[in-house]
Amino acid sequence: MHILILQHARVETAGSLGNFLKEDGHTSQIVHLDEGEQIPKDKNIDGLWVLGGPMDVWDEGQLPWLKDEKLFIRSQVCDKGVPFLGICLGHQLLAESLGGRVAKSLNPEVGFLDVSLTESGQTGVFFDGLPDIFKTLQWHGAEVVELPPGAKSLAWSENCHIQAMQWNTRAFSVQFHVEIEEDTVKKWANIPEYRASLDKEMGENGFEKMQEACFANIPSMKQKAERLYINWMQATAQT
Repeated sequence: MHILILQHARVETAGSLGNFLKEDGHTSQIVHLDEGEQIPKDKNIDGLWVLGGPMDVWDEGQLPWLKDEKLFIRSQVCDKGVPFLGICLGHQLLAESLGGRVAKSLNPEVGFLDVSLTESGQTGVFFDGLPDIFKTLQWHGAEVVELPPGAKSLAWSENCHIQAMQWNTRAFSVQFHVEIEEDTVKKWANIPEYRASLDKEMGENGFEKMQEACFANIPSMKQKAERLYINWMQATAQT
């Protein structure tokens, strides 16, 4: 497969998911939208991954490329049926591109927190092999508050009711992060917006607390990431 990856911050990569892609012999092209790179609309792709970032889906005034990105997502997912995977901001962009609604979180989530599968999540392919409740890295201050038509929620948490989403048979997205690596927290903490939310939500020594939790959870997170990667590949190959 050839995967187009839309990235919104140099340090916020596909992480372990990208490593699995390379190990399996697939190819990818990364477009750094926040650095002014253009989406290659004339190329055929086998999959579209949209990653996280510090901006919000409604920041089109300051970041006009967001509008083009949403139109591209909609055209690829709806018109061409390209398999899709969205993470954090990518989850929110998918929802808004398809007619859902995203808003600021009443209770932002920062830390390693529990996520619970819905009935659809428990019985579907995407979360096959994962427990009904598991910990993930959360680092967001906005969330999907209304599903787009035809979508279903696959996971939820107490403070965010749409933690994962499926639209049709080939588009999946998650609000949380499983793709983390050993240096993820260190790199992300250098993004001003992320550092501010970290300090606000986790208090004094928030960075140290997050870093310690990251190191403790790396092995289990890599296992979850590999399982989701395999499941995505299987789910998107079925149609």
